[in-house]
Amino acid sequence: MDPDRAELSSVSTSLDDLSARVERLAGSLQRRRQDALAADLYEVERALRMAVRRLAQVLRRLD
Repeated sequence: MDPDRAELSSVSTSLDDLSARVERLAGSLQRRRQDALAADLYEVERALRMAVRRLAQVLRRLD
């Protein structure tokens, strides 16, 4: 495997994991009625998901 591709794949996996963690934290805040903070974290989670999708596009182009 190309070293750049392997590194980008690892970054993508890490971002995916971070996104899931942020989503869980946002859900926890929402259950505690801290809706403004939860909304901010959901926005962060969406940005991370978009980054994962963009990296997937880059990885496909490297093939």
